[in-house]
Amino acid sequence: MATATPLTLETLERDCRDHESSAHLHLRALLEEGLPLVAHPWQVLAEQCGLEEAEVMVCMQRWQEEGLIKRLGLVVRHRSLGIKANAMVVWNVPDQDVTRVGHTLAQETAVTLCYRRPRRLPEWPFNLFCMIHGVRRDQVLAQLEHIVQRHGLGGIEHQVLFSRHAYRQCGGRYALEETR
Repeated sequence: MATATPLTLETLERDCRDHESSAHLHLRALLEEGLPLVAHPWQVLAEQCGLEEAEVMVCMQRWQEEGLIKRLGLVVRHRSLGIKANAMVVWNVPDQDVTRVGHTLAQETAVTLCYRRPRRLPEWPFNLFCMIHGVRRDQVLAQLEHIVQRHGLGGIEHQVLFSRHAYRQCGGRYALEETR
């Protein structure tokens, strides 16, 4: 009669190091699909892989420490929610002011994303980017105008680029092609 190996932190860590086990590869493939929208998503993933919830948590921590998983985030499909006026506002901010302006924009509730990128001269002078999402274009433009007026950004060159198409949005890829 076989006896079960006791489940300890050491055995969980050892098992998680075994990245070649089919259960761990299955877990990676499931993570690519996103977390189940239930009260205990880790438990559901564990059950689907034949693992214990604690083992899934140990694997997640280890994969984060190893850099396989850099972050967990949310993919919002704006268009399916009726949010179809999505504007990328590009700014040509003087380098000495870009951090301050970026922090200012990032604190606006209408701005959902704000980041800095190097200029690509001579064609692309813009170095600061922010996203404003809305149901209608006029609504988004009014929000932008309000932000510009409130923070005195009218003297900074900027352009508003509305998206016309939603490309495929997906999360990270963690599994080998044959395990998907």
